[in-house]
Amino acid sequence: MRHTRRASGIIAITLATTTGLTACGFGGGTDEGDGGEGTTLDLLVPSYSDATQANWEGVIAGFEEANPEITVNLEVESWDNLESVIATKIQGGQAPDIYNGGPFAGFAADELLYPVEDVTSDATYADFQESFLSNAEVDGVAYGLPFIASARALFVNDALLAQAGAEVPTTWDGLLESAKKVSALGGGIAGYGMPLGSEEAQAEAAVWLWGGGGSFGDADAITIDTPENLAGAEFIQKMVTEGATQADAGSTDRSPLMDIFIQGQIGMQVGLPPTVGQIEENNPELEYSIHPIPTQDGSPFTLGVADHLMAFENDGDKQEAITAFFDYFYTSDVYVPWVQAEGFLPTTKSGAEVLGDEESLAPFLAVLPDAQFYPSTNPSWSTADSAFKALFGQLATGKTAADVLTEIQSQVDAG
Repeated sequence: MRHTRRASGIIAITLATTTGLTACGFGGGTDEGDGGEGTTLDLLVPSYSDATQANWEGVIAGFEEANPEITVNLEVESWDNLESVIATKIQGGQAPDIYNGGPFAGFAADELLYPVEDVTSDATYADFQESFLSNAEVDGVAYGLPFIASARALFVNDALLAQAGAEVPTTWDGLLESAKKVSALGGGIAGYGMPLGSEEAQAEAAVWLWGGGGSFGDADAITIDTPENLAGAEFIQKMVTEGATQADAGSTDRSPLMDIFIQGQIGMQVGLPPTVGQIEENNPELEYSIHPIPTQDGSPFTLGVADHLMAFENDGDKQEAITAFFDYFYTSDVYVPWVQAEGFLPTTKSGAEVLGDEESLAPFLAVLPDAQFYPSTNPSWSTADSAFKALFGQLATGKTAADVLTEIQSQVDAG
């Protein structure tokens, strides 16, 4: 899945450019497989920022120093080119040994990838957050190594809530009560920022529908019009009709709405880790805090997004070298600096522990074990994603919640 099409994805988190940064192509060095000197691993990765190539070169330099018998041949591509590059390489019988991308289910179905357990030590495998590792499975087998993570949390304008005499909520009912108190302050202030516009309607939908015990389905079936999802959709309408949100919630996009929060005009809104930096840059005097997303019953939950590393089997003669690279990379003193440099969250337990003292990241790290994910391994997810963006905002314009969910489901079923 190209990140230019994934509005809630990692590209939005890094706030970085994704122009092409192409390093040397594959083909350099000798390749004698495991057990022989001169083993070469071909590594194909996307550019997350202008620093991505240098960040990887630093990792590779350290790995090659520790493993002088292995050379890593790096190729960096833009996200726009990545899918066509990997497809061309596979068709030409030149798949990389290690690949950093989003979707992996198709490669697994074609039996091109090593299972993660075959290319990691027991310690490395056990260090992944279970929720992210489960999201990397096809038919119960993990084929993608969880690489970088995103999570969401509730940003709270502490000054507005104090002025309104409102408490930080943990449940939907508490959120409604506190948001209505903040909205009652007047002056254009909104209690809760509800972005149901096309930019990221699927993300706000997940916040509410999943927060009520629903889901969007799994790898086998996309299920939108369910009783569990209806509960969340109906509560969205309750928030809107009772004046707890901004005006025109059905057409408001997340990014401009978050700008309004940053300027101090919204009491609460779900945001991402980069929001911390945006506040520091644009309104450092804002009195705010970060908390878990309220759910129907207060159970912990966050919307997670992850990219993956994966290992192609090719001739099957580089398994040991690939394992050595992954075990080296995922040590906390190598992995955590890479994650920090690119502005992500770690997918490992040890990484979360190292960054646990980072006050701005702590709320996001705390909810990573409870992350839930889009059913991106289902071929129909892209249709569902588009349907949410086009139709979900109707919840704020008078259409019944049941009809909105039914219409989205119909589009998914029609393909």
